[in-house]
Amino acid sequence: MTKVLAVDDDRTVLHLVQRWFEEAGIEVITAATAAEGLQRVRDDRPDVLLLDIMLPQLSGLEACKAVREVDSKLPVIFITGHGSSEIAIESMKLGAYDYLLKPLEKQQVLDQVTRAAEMRRLMRIPVAVTPEVSESEDSDMMLGQSEAMQRVFKAIGRVAPQDVTVLIQGESGTGKELVARAIYQHSKRGSGPFLAVNCAAIPETLLESEFFGHEKGSFTGADSRRIGKFEQCHGGTIFLDEIGDMPALLQSKILRLLQEQKFERVGGNQTISTDVRIIAATNRDLDELVREQKFREDLLYRLKGFLICLPPLREREGDLRLLVDHFLTRYSRKMDKKVIRIDPAAMRSLENYDWPGNVRELESIIKQALINATGTVITSDCLPEVRCFKEGGGGCRDFVDVDVAPVSEVGVGQLPRQDLANFIESRFKAGSEDLHAETLEMMERYLLTRVLRETGGNQSLAAKMLGITRGSLRNKIRSLRLSIDHVVTVSGVGAAGG
Repeated sequence: MTKVLAVDDDRTVLHLVQRWFEEAGIEVITAATAAEGLQRVRDDRPDVLLLDIMLPQLSGLEACKAVREVDSKLPVIFITGHGSSEIAIESMKLGAYDYLLKPLEKQQVLDQVTRAAEMRRLMRIPVAVTPEVSESEDSDMMLGQSEAMQRVFKAIGRVAPQDVTVLIQGESGTGKELVARAIYQHSKRGSGPFLAVNCAAIPETLLESEFFGHEKGSFTGADSRRIGKFEQCHGGTIFLDEIGDMPALLQSKILRLLQEQKFERVGGNQTISTDVRIIAATNRDLDELVREQKFREDLLYRLKGFLICLPPLREREGDLRLLVDHFLTRYSRKMDKKVIRIDPAAMRSLENYDWPGNVRELESIIKQALINATGTVITSDCLPEVRCFKEGGGGCRDFVDVDVAPVSEVGVGQLPRQDLANFIESRFKAGSEDLHAETLEMMERYLLTRVLRETGGNQSLAAKMLGITRGSLRNKIRSLRLSIDHVVTVSGVGAAGG
């Protein structure tokens, strides 16, 4: 459970924050003075610190310096009733995660604390790079005895101490974020912040603000200044996942940041200097995107300060058994199961599978098998109903993630039949005040469901047919709440629903 320490001499603020977090299932501890707060940091080891700037005896800014000596990685969010530029500058120079203006807004506080807690988790949980299964549950592990993974481990060791950009390439589920965190933790910036941003998961209109922040009034809804990721991550490392989905305009701004370590907030004219190391990752062929003029060639060269290619699970000879044993051990304990091994027939089924979702998919399969298990052994009957397991595997590679879309109002086999004119007439009669958005959604829903039915649920092929990235297609599927039948291809059998 996330633990938050709130330090403020105003009891009303402490009571309010405590109530908000308890409603959200977050543990809260409080202090009224800087000295008491510092002792709480030592004794309780919080995940996030909410710190008032105007405290008696010792200011919040001075207290932050003392906190840094106790816990250099603790995210600090300042609370202030004075939104002057001097306070903002001083707080960020001290390495604050962000600052919030009083009166506090519940959702803004919860959102900021949630993001800061995730940053804390990524920084705190070590990534163990090892060829063997460990008994420790206090770290995330990259396991592998295969030659391919040994090359990856050596590459991490070589590049981690060097302050250069790193590009990690690999299919979905191969562990790109783990590699990024291992590089960060073994680098000279290991005591600084680490932030991860998924470029495909944030709407294009918000991505620039997410990276660089914005000034108050810079666009509709910008009712206060926001500090962006690159400013929050000063002195640390930022991980840009799915960078192949980054829009062209933002690519040029990232290029400038790499070249000069400078940027401006959205709607601002002040040039801000920062000091960040960028680690980027993609499951796409950036060289091909350059040829298609969808990715800047000069940015690609900058990102390739050092290249690490992660092998898919199907090419990691001998590692499957190692990973199965690791996940069985780890999740048997967490689920309070007594499972000690997997029987040979079930293991052969796993070995015959092509693993389109790689290690992430294997982890999910083992969890499901443990839930189904009633004894001490995982049998074939415990494995989830995936046709590739039953038919001998192979050929599933292009159907990554087709089983993870949320439940939909309209499934792939149920296309809306009304035409555009009838739809618009019906919305006129309903008194719609959002006709543009409703019409676009209807047309997009029809288009996506028709294309997905045509491709049998194959998202890679559907994205190519639509002329968009697979990440963009996934986002549209989620936003439209479409469901996709789990379609896979089996060698010699053809497409089948499962």
